[in-house]
Amino acid sequence: MSRPFAKLVFLLTAAFFALFFLWPIAETIRGAFIGSDGRFTLDYIGEVFRNPIYLEGLWNSLQMGVWSTLLTALIAIPLAWISDRFLFPGKTLLGALVLVPMILPPFVGAIGIKQILGQEGALNALLASIGLLDPSAPIDWLGEGRLWGVIALNALHLYPILYLNVLAALANVDPAMEEAAENLGCTGLRKFRRVTFPLIMPGVFAGGTIVFIWSFTELGVPLMFDFTRVTSVQIFYGIKDIGGNPFPFALVVVLLASTVLMYAAGKFFFGRDSHAMMAKATSQGGPRPTSPATGLLCTALFSLVTFLAVLPHIGVVLVAFSTDWYQSILPSGWTLSHFEAALGHNLTLPSIQNSLKYAALATLVDLVLGIAIAYVVVRSNLPGRQVLDAMSMMPLAVPGLVLAFGYLAMTQEGKFFHFLNPTTDPLAILVIAYSVRRLPYVVRSAAAGFQQTSVALEEAAQNLGCPPLKALRKITIPLIAANLLAGGLLAFSFAMLEVSDSLILAQKQQDFPITKAIYELYQLLGEGRFVASALGVWAMAFLGVTIIGASIILGKKLGAIFRV
Repeated sequence: MSRPFAKLVFLLTAAFFALFFLWPIAETIRGAFIGSDGRFTLDYIGEVFRNPIYLEGLWNSLQMGVWSTLLTALIAIPLAWISDRFLFPGKTLLGALVLVPMILPPFVGAIGIKQILGQEGALNALLASIGLLDPSAPIDWLGEGRLWGVIALNALHLYPILYLNVLAALANVDPAMEEAAENLGCTGLRKFRRVTFPLIMPGVFAGGTIVFIWSFTELGVPLMFDFTRVTSVQIFYGIKDIGGNPFPFALVVVLLASTVLMYAAGKFFFGRDSHAMMAKATSQGGPRPTSPATGLLCTALFSLVTFLAVLPHIGVVLVAFSTDWYQSILPSGWTLSHFEAALGHNLTLPSIQNSLKYAALATLVDLVLGIAIAYVVVRSNLPGRQVLDAMSMMPLAVPGLVLAFGYLAMTQEGKFFHFLNPTTDPLAILVIAYSVRRLPYVVRSAAAGFQQTSVALEEAAQNLGCPPLKALRKITIPLIAANLLAGGLLAFSFAMLEVSDSLILAQKQQDFPITKAIYELYQLLGEGRFVASALGVWAMAFLGVTIIGASIILGKKLGAIFRV
């Protein structure tokens, strides 16, 4: 491709990221370190570490991140290893069902979990019915254990991300290296710990980083669990006084610094080593048949994890169909009226239209930027193109809550971007926020397509007089259409159900996207939680179709979408 075009793409992309990625972060940092007199100060940051409430919130956030990541690893790594090494009954179906937990934001799943594990929920009713519990003294499963409820819900929602990365890493392991270890007497768990695990560590680190950042800054689930002593919720409540309260800025900066430090520590201890392997496996590998007992055990393990992961979804679906569900194992009555209300309520129908509009525009921006970035990275020899690639992936490494708060800070009255203030019209800033957060999905999908498509086809077209851009449009893009479709579907779907940006930036009812509408509906008395659940089911069905479509197109390459 032409050097001027590559330079233009580089400059435009750098400008876009400078304005809408670095600027909001810089505005937040400025708010944390500049006092009311306009001078540099560390007082606000110091107060965060002196205030026991803020310290407790940080400690709880750290626990959320660390324990969610460890629990996710305990679920995902064994499943990926079993899937890579064995053939067992139902493997194809169960492998596809691994993606199911991703079709619902975990904060919506919290509605179902509260209905099942609440004091008047289904589990206590079941225990009472078989005589293991006194109905007058129900167990408050989510009372003292709210933190662990959040951790479990995060892990059951996010383990597919780590599973996909580990499965892809295992597929690249040369079987000869494990056979050599066995020949030297290293077998069983020792072989996995000393040989296999170090070889797949880059994949574990890539997926684990996303899981940690997501869990550490999770906002929706703690809100739904009324777990307020966590930094993300403290920031959310502080937004109401963003103009006169500097401590939300300080909390965001501490959250960002903690994320960077944890990522750097993880990279230093776990992500540095990469082991080169032969381009082609030096011996025959692949999954092997198992004995009937082992096969059934593998099927049972996959089925158990899948059941636990979809339990929140089951709870949401049952709530959506129920007329009432109180102190009983199953709802006492059934109805379809909540689904009709979810499509006709004065809060829900505009929210669906808003989300479609925001997500569609953001996906269009992502496709244009993503194709241009991937084309320069894969097809050009421009110095610094790897910097462009890394820049496009940076939004995965920065918490969505940090960026959302930054957008709010940079659009306040008196700021340069005040004309984008979401209190006036959040369309532009939400489209920008969604597109920045989801751009990595399109870049990785497009890059995979370019790598799989021979450059000789474009060169042949150019030799026949076709300009480079026309050759890209006429030849290459049709050939990588499947990859672009997969990346676009993921970007659109996750933008539709974005949580942090939606809860923070959409402040007027007529501008609410779907996730903000679900949150507001759940706060209403009476039919609120039923209609919120029905809207969640509609969203679940939509996102399920799109994610399954993307997984069919990308196959095992889907794991590369979720890598830092």
